Amino acid sequence: MKGIQFLVDEHGNRKSVLIDLEVWGELWEDIYDNIVAHSALGEPTVTWEEMKAEMEGELEEERQMYGRA
Repeated sequence: MKGIQFLVDEHGNRKSVLIDLEVWGELWEDIYDNIVAHSALGEPTVTWEEMKAEMEGELEEERQMYGRA
């Protein structure tokens, strides 16, 4: 396949792949996004309400720090 090369071990088993990003760059972005999403499985999550409250608290701290109302 054009733009794809496999690295094999001494038994001919595929161990790694080289992807030509000029040919497959957009596909690689999708693959990478899936890897990142998969690696986050099982990680602790927060609700939108918790995140919003944290962000609002940080914004208020910045306003107080810089004297902005």
